[in-house]
Amino acid sequence: MNAAVMETVASEGALVSPTLHHEISDFLYLEAELLDDWKFREWLDVVAPDVRYFMRSTTNAQTRDRRRSVQPPTTWIFNETWYQLERRVARLETGMAWAEEPPSRTRHLITNLRIREAADGDGYEVRCNYVLQRSQKERDVTTYIGKRVDRLRRVEGKHGWQIHYRDITLDQVVITSHNLSVLF
Repeated sequence: MNAAVMETVASEGALVSPTLHHEISDFLYLEAELLDDWKFREWLDVVAPDVRYFMRSTTNAQTRDRRRSVQPPTTWIFNETWYQLERRVARLETGMAWAEEPPSRTRHLITNLRIREAADGDGYEVRCNYVLQRSQKERDVTTYIGKRVDRLRRVEGKHGWQIHYRDITLDQVVITSHNLSVLF
């Protein structure tokens, strides 16, 4: 490993042990299953009360601008708290969320997990790539691809972990879906 790579790894923190990596990966697979199975109330149990859950739009910047660290402004798509997530779940439970009639069928896939202790010592940071496939009605299929940065804390309880931070970045610059009513 060259010196630049070693310095980057050292500044970002060491990767966790294989045992802890497996435990955290399994928790994230469980979370995906809860979302895919529409078990939203149980999903809220794995979300910390102080969660920051957000997604911003992606922008295209020319190479010359990126070199100068000039980025076009982004727009918030989600910037939610636990209370706002709970309200979304409550709305889905009413059967009156027309964007989800009939209900979407989703598959959350996560891969390339890189897990480190959080720099501030508050749990673990998980960086991953994801694909969210959403099917609704006969021909309405949307695929969201991107990266995610999660922060997890170990907690007492059924699942042993909670998500207290989620930063979602879509690869798509233009979102062609007729709505964004699914949870990432």
